[in-house]
Amino acid sequence: MALLSGIHPITEALRAGNPIERIVIAQGAGGPRLQEIIDLAHRANVPVRFEPRSSLDRLASSSAHQGVVALGAARKYADLDSVASSEMLVVLDGVEDPHNLGAVIRTAHAAGAGAIIIPDRRAAGITDVVAKAAAGALEYLPVVRVTNINRTLEDLKQRGMWIYGLDERGTAAYDQIDYAAKSVLVLGGEGGGLHEQVRKNCDVLVRIPLAGKISSLNVSVAAGVVLFEWKRRRS
Repeated sequence: MALLSGIHPITEALRAGNPIERIVIAQGAGGPRLQEIIDLAHRANVPVRFEPRSSLDRLASSSAHQGVVALGAARKYADLDSVASSEMLVVLDGVEDPHNLGAVIRTAHAAGAGAIIIPDRRAAGITDVVAKAAAGALEYLPVVRVTNINRTLEDLKQRGMWIYGLDERGTAAYDQIDYAAKSVLVLGGEGGGLHEQVRKNCDVLVRIPLAGKISSLNVSVAAGVVLFEWKRRRS
């Protein structure tokens, strides 16, 4: 069973019509944002319970739930065929920090990407931590989980997509290239960047020129830099 905690993720889940079994609110908690959740839940026929805050702490395994927890059906991943017509897909090559994954999902949705693709091994999956970091974007942006990133990139090439890998050793600056009508942005995991075979499967390696002494950016920041440049050109 999937669990969501926090006002914003639960509000967006209700607005998106996602299946929720019940909502638990801490006794004594209130305010207009919690009232909005109660109103949305009533319109969707989702039961609302009021329980001691300690019960929510146990459900969420944390006290950082803002006084509201939702329990629902297990989150389903999308399949590749359903997102392959997108103008932009974001592939994550081994991002292990759930906060980074959530931040990339939020950024990708804001920039207009069609989906996130992640591997099913040695990488973060969709959890409550990811949902909170995504701040509601997870309710609207599909996430595809694949067995093999390299085979997926080959598949996407056959579907006419152009693969851009973000790598500090890239020869082209991210703001100096013409992005294809159907593009894929590949981002590496924390610390190691792109795996060698993934790098070889990219059509173009692009870099973000940096003025400071560090050689790379946090993956969610790097995603935002490149995706919003792509969005600027697209619009």
